[in-house]
Amino acid sequence: MNYSFVKGSVATAMLLSVTFACNDKFLSVPATGQLSNTQLTSKAGVEGVLIAAYAQLNGRGYTQTASSYNWMRGSISGGDANKGSNSGDFSAITPYETYQVLPTSSEAGGKWNAMYEGISRANATLRTLATAGSDVTDSDKKRISGEARFLRAHYYFELKRAFNMVPYVDETVDYGTGIDKVANNVDIWPKIEADFQYAYDNLPATQSAVGRANKWAAASYLAKTYMYQAKYSNAKTLFDLIIASGTTSGGTKYALVANYTDIFNAAAETNSESVFAIQAAANTGSSDNANPDLVLNFPYNTGSNGPAGCCGFFAPSFELGNSFRTANGLPLLDGSYNSGSNQLKTDQGIASSASFTPDAGPVDPRLDWSIGRRGIPYLDWQNHPGLDWIRDQSFAGPYSPKKFVFYKSQDKTLTDGSSWTDGYSAINYQIIRYADVLLMAAEAEIEVGSLATAQTYINMVRSRAANATYWVKAYSGGNAANYVINTYSTAFASKDAARTAVRFERKLELSGEGHRFFDLVRWGVAATTLNNFLAYESLKLPIAYAGGKFTSGKDEYMPIPQQQIDYQGTSVLKQNPGY
Repeated sequence: MNYSFVKGSVATAMLLSVTFACNDKFLSVPATGQLSNTQLTSKAGVEGVLIAAYAQLNGRGYTQTASSYNWMRGSISGGDANKGSNSGDFSAITPYETYQVLPTSSEAGGKWNAMYEGISRANATLRTLATAGSDVTDSDKKRISGEARFLRAHYYFELKRAFNMVPYVDETVDYGTGIDKVANNVDIWPKIEADFQYAYDNLPATQSAVGRANKWAAASYLAKTYMYQAKYSNAKTLFDLIIASGTTSGGTKYALVANYTDIFNAAAETNSESVFAIQAAANTGSSDNANPDLVLNFPYNTGSNGPAGCCGFFAPSFELGNSFRTANGLPLLDGSYNSGSNQLKTDQGIASSASFTPDAGPVDPRLDWSIGRRGIPYLDWQNHPGLDWIRDQSFAGPYSPKKFVFYKSQDKTLTDGSSWTDGYSAINYQIIRYADVLLMAAEAEIEVGSLATAQTYINMVRSRAANATYWVKAYSGGNAANYVINTYSTAFASKDAARTAVRFERKLELSGEGHRFFDLVRWGVAATTLNNFLAYESLKLPIAYAGGKFTSGKDEYMPIPQQQIDYQGTSVLKQNPGY
């Protein structure tokens, strides 16, 4: 389980200034040279251990894709994006787009280890807090324990939806006390619920730092946990409270920001839409404090006229691009966006020097906030040039990622120039944002509440997108494309119609943010949706998707890492079905 021992910590303003002893084995011997108990149990020491638990949100120290962002599993496996790059580079991603992940996958193992590292740190916080010194007040204990249990619940939530049946270890179990005998034969949803409930009951509404979880972040995450279990009535009750009274940790009432791109802009991302985020900072002395998740996911070979210059991964899919087609301002919910002239016109296979006219048909404006496509301004860099920014179109297609990309005007100030690339940026990743909350609330209303209320929530999200002030503009003036978007004006005819609308809205609104695969699994439609995706995308990229097939009853979850089973034995850890 790679259940690491926390040696000690010093409270700092940055995410992490803690020394850890990490060992590949579930059962490890604590390292020598620990800080004294007095140092650890002071308020500064306890806060330092807690900060270390926050620091693991981005999966630092493990594989590139171990973070809570889930761009590989959530978005590539979900059909939002293709691997990109080419066959020889980071080939460990390929099984995630073709559903051929093996128990020996380094990426699956890295995700497991990184999340259990976070759990280890949260548990260490709770153990340290239990013996805290006199300078830790009862109010401090209530808040710190709430934050630690929130973080522990988050890490277990990540493990649950990634691997399903996983061992649950709390602060009462440590080295030499049976940690190596904890099996994965008990459903941990009740434990996750209990931790989020505790956090909701004990955390304050406002915090000293906006990156810390507050009671409303805990309420939102608890409601999300209910949604994953189809406990819609429980979720609706919480969503009603969150929408009526929820605030950020800074005390700002939750609301959609007017400008969609502010969600992904390091200069504007601390706003009313941020429920809980992985915090990132640039130029702190270590690029580890910046956002390391996306360092590979920039247009390729851009030189000084584009961001980062590497590496051509995480290319938005053809199917996702088509999904932004509209008719009368509404999405094509019947799936016809992948047919005939509804498909977006692309420059696939066309050299950047050749003439190309971008698609002139009606599209949702979120298309060009989310996807870099030829002829459309790419933030403040230049018009996307097409093939020159694509590493290998046979693996990527013609598009580049655009969310979570820094502006030219921010280079070297909101990006970290101390490493091999400027791709380490100060852009936060929003684990939960308010649009996500509204759309989950709409789902809950469809199942146990009011179709009209669900429609209101969906229309709130669409109305923000319809604010023409913030549409992408051509450098010469005017809209960059034919943007046409409207709200739903006719009542949903049935629950099925409403479900179709809200599920597609999540696809559009949250594209590339690591949600899609997990949504499809919890809705029970992953096999049908993803095999349809494969049938379409493989026509465009036959080499990239060779052998791809989603198998129901198997591919909903990743395999338990074989290394962990080897360490503990098959009598303790059971492999997931099909592997």
